[in-house]
Amino acid sequence: MNHAANEPMKIKYLFACLPALVWTLTAGAQEVNDTLTVERPGVAVAAARIDTLSGLWSRDWVLKLRPLEEGGYRLDTVSASYARLIEVLDYLNDPMTPPRYIAGDPDYYRMFVPATYYYAPIERVSQVNWRFEPATDAMSGRAEKLLPFDTIAFTAKRRANAVVDRVLLDTYVNRPELIVYTQEEIDGMRPYTDNLDKERSKKPKVLDAIKKNGYADLSEEAGVIVKKPNWWTTGGDGSLQMTQNYISDNWYQGGESNFALVANVQLTANYNDKEKVQWENTLEAKFGMASSPSDLYHKFLTNTDQFRLYSKLGVQAAANWYYTVSTEFKTQFANSYNSNSEDLISAFFAPMDWSTSLGMDFKLKKKNATLSVFIAPLTYMLRYVGNSRVDETSFGLDEGKSVQHSLGSQLQPTLSWTIIPSIVLDSRLDIQTSYEWTRIEWENTVNFILNQYLSTKLNVYARYDDSSTPTVGNSYFQVKELLSFGLNYQW
Repeated sequence: MNHAANEPMKIKYLFACLPALVWTLTAGAQEVNDTLTVERPGVAVAAARIDTLSGLWSRDWVLKLRPLEEGGYRLDTVSASYARLIEVLDYLNDPMTPPRYIAGDPDYYRMFVPATYYYAPIERVSQVNWRFEPATDAMSGRAEKLLPFDTIAFTAKRRANAVVDRVLLDTYVNRPELIVYTQEEIDGMRPYTDNLDKERSKKPKVLDAIKKNGYADLSEEAGVIVKKPNWWTTGGDGSLQMTQNYISDNWYQGGESNFALVANVQLTANYNDKEKVQWENTLEAKFGMASSPSDLYHKFLTNTDQFRLYSKLGVQAAANWYYTVSTEFKTQFANSYNSNSEDLISAFFAPMDWSTSLGMDFKLKKKNATLSVFIAPLTYMLRYVGNSRVDETSFGLDEGKSVQHSLGSQLQPTLSWTIIPSIVLDSRLDIQTSYEWTRIEWENTVNFILNQYLSTKLNVYARYDDSSTPTVGNSYFQVKELLSFGLNYQW
C-alpha cells in the first residue's frame, strides 16, 4: 500500500476524530503537574514534585513523560482511556507503521474512524425513558463509564456502546460539519483487499492457456446442451450351456452317450420416472435339445422350450405399494414328442397362455436383493390350442374346443438375490386359480458365475396343474431339473 499517497487521508481521519478526542480530554483533564527538565538524553530526571495518584486517580489515570520541543520532558497525567484508545492514532502519522500494528478496543471503533452518521445514537435516544446527558458532565463517574473494563459481568460492550452513542450524538448536534460518511456509504464499501485484486487480474484465463498450448478451435462462448432425462433402462442376458456324456458300446455297465445344448436369451426394458410410474417389460426365450440314441423315431428331443413376454405397469399408491396391471404371454417354439413315439404332445401356439391381471404390487429393493409381490384379485386367463394334432383335453379344454376363457385371481412373487458376487438366484412363483382349478409354476435358476464369460447354471422348474390330465400316472405335480456349463454374457 502507498503510504505517501494516503497522508491526506490520514490527516482527514485525524481531524474527523477530533470530537471524540476533545470530549475525552475535557471529561478527564486536570491541572498539569510540575515540569521536569532534562538537559541531555540519558541524564537522570529530577522532579520538583510528583503526585502519588491515589483513589480513583490511581485506577484510571497514569503519569507519563511528554517530550518538549525546546528539549527535556514534561510530567503529565494522562487518562488510561486516552493512552489506550486515542494515542494509538499517533501511529497513523508514521508511514513505517503497517496498519496491522495499530491496536485499539473494537468496542470504541466508531469514535476513531472518519466521523460517520450512524442510526444507533438516534435509536438510543428515541425512547420514552430518554434523558439527555450533556457531554460536559463532571469528572465523577466519567472515567469509569469510558473505560472498557467489565465491572458488571457481560455488560461492558453494552455500556461501551452507550458511551460511544452519546459522544456521536453530541457531535451530530454541535459539530455536524465534521460528518464525513453516512451509514449507507459505510455498508456499501468493499472490504480492503490490498493487492488481491491486482493479483487476481494478472492470472491468465484457462481458455487462453489452452489455446496457447495448441488446443485450438475453442470458442469464448460455451454452448449449453440440455438433454431430456431418459427414464428407460435396457439390459439383457444371454447364455449357451451344454452337457455331454460319452459311454463306449462295450462299457461293462451298459448305457448310452448323449449330448445336450441349451440356449437362453432374456431382454429387459424398464421405465421409471423416479416419482410415480414404473413399467417393467421382459422377453424370455429358452430352447434346448438333447440327443437320444435309443429313440427309434427321433435323434433329438427338446428338453427346454419356452417363449414368454411379460409386462407390468405400476403407479405408486403409498411407499412400496403400486396400483398395477400386468399381462403375460407364453408359448413354445418347436414340436415336442415322447421318447419312441410319434404322437405330438405340444407345439407352437399349442398351447398358448395369455393372462391379464389387475391388483397391487409390493416392491422392496435392497442392496443385494429385489423383491416383488404382485397380488391380483381380478385376473382374466385365456388358453388356446391351435394345432389339431395336439390333444386339447390334455390341457384342460373341452374336446373339440380350441379356446378356454377363465376368470380368477393371481399371486406372483419374484425375487432376484445376489447371494455373493459369484452366485445369483432368480426365482419366480406364479399362482393362478379360477376357483375350479389351480396352476402353479415355480422356476428357480442359480447362476454360478466363474468369470465374465463362463458360468454354471442350475435350473429347477416345478409345476402343479390340476386343470389337465397327467400324461403318466395320476400326480398333478411335475418337476424338471437341468445342470449345465457354458458361455454367459450380460449387457
